[in-house]
Amino acid sequence: MGTRAKRRTQKLFLGAFVICIMGFYSYTAPTLLATHSVSLAPCAPTSDTWNGSRRTLQEHRSCTPKVNLMFMKTHKTASSTLMNILLRFGEKHQLKFALPDGRNDFFYPSSFFRTQVKSYQPGVCYNIVCNHMRFNAPEVEKLLPADAFFFTILRDPAELFESSFHYYKGYVPQTWRIPGDNQFKEFLSNPNQYFNPTGINAFYLKNLQFFDFGFENNLNSDDPRVRQGIEYIEKRFQLVLISDHFEESLILLKDALCWQMDDLMFFKLNARSVSSVSPMSPELRTQARQWNGADWQLYQHFNNTFWARVEAYGKSRMEEHVKELRRRNAEMEAICIDGGRAVEAKDITDTHMKPWQPLGKASILGYNLRTDIDQHYQELCRKMLTPEIQYLTNLGVSLWVTRLWGWFKDSVVQFGLS
Repeated sequence: MGTRAKRRTQKLFLGAFVICIMGFYSYTAPTLLATHSVSLAPCAPTSDTWNGSRRTLQEHRSCTPKVNLMFMKTHKTASSTLMNILLRFGEKHQLKFALPDGRNDFFYPSSFFRTQVKSYQPGVCYNIVCNHMRFNAPEVEKLLPADAFFFTILRDPAELFESSFHYYKGYVPQTWRIPGDNQFKEFLSNPNQYFNPTGINAFYLKNLQFFDFGFENNLNSDDPRVRQGIEYIEKRFQLVLISDHFEESLILLKDALCWQMDDLMFFKLNARSVSSVSPMSPELRTQARQWNGADWQLYQHFNNTFWARVEAYGKSRMEEHVKELRRRNAEMEAICIDGGRAVEAKDITDTHMKPWQPLGKASILGYNLRTDIDQHYQELCRKMLTPEIQYLTNLGVSLWVTRLWGWFKDSVVQFGLS
């Protein structure tokens, strides 16, 4: 057998092995799903009992900070940045998180069930749920007080599809056979030629946001079930944010939760390097929206409700508060970030600060902490810059499945494909 044939055989074997490992990762705990018999528990204290002493008397009279929160963390929507805000807020006020066990998500893409929560016992109640899941409202509701605030975030499906296609294509075997240097463009030129709805991890390739909410992702945009799904989301979620307008979204969230501006400070996490982003022509953007028709219907509806909320909030007031948030973020960048910007993973000196990389070429940026941070800001800086996997580990989550896959991905797959 020649060298080229041996190399091809090795890659075929490795590909089959990768598929097996991905299957193990995706379906680690199917026995956790039969949980409907668990009784509904009396829940934790409501938001009204939270100590809001840090607010002025006038502010306290006008509203009470909300602490019982369900953040539906959708994929590739700046949700990791928002999750970091929630983790810091929850830690600061000693709130109780419903955290996953073994992985950094609730056994996605399986539907969420409350026994997937770390150390779950009937009768236990929580303040915050914010990890990736495939939404299952009845099960989520049984973890939280009755006054819990449900919110989520959406993204233009053209932008989201470009991001998810490149980030997850190493996990979707049907993309491996797409020819050409620009697989994204080739796929959209004739998606039905390449797309197999029953293939492994196929949900990453069509209407990913609709799928995250627990709905069928292969529906046509004119299917009445799409409108029914949108109406369901509108009834269940008190606020739907738009990642394309992230700072305005945070201001609306601040207003809805009665939080302070300091609670919202953020650095952009889990961002891709510019070199890994495919530029989209207007034609390609239209094709991406048409292919993800259910997501496009979903996005258009809640983009409209979003701007209606901005109008009600007051445009000049919004502009003023966005400027204030940007000013505070810029101050923290100067205090915390060495060089003032994100860098490639290979240039991050502290291994604990390196973000998770997708299968294939490393493309997710991270940060270096300054070495001369004032002691007053050291803890805040580190938490603002800590990637999701490390933050969950710090909170006591045993991510053995995630770490096993990470070791396999980095040590075996990358070596075999090099």
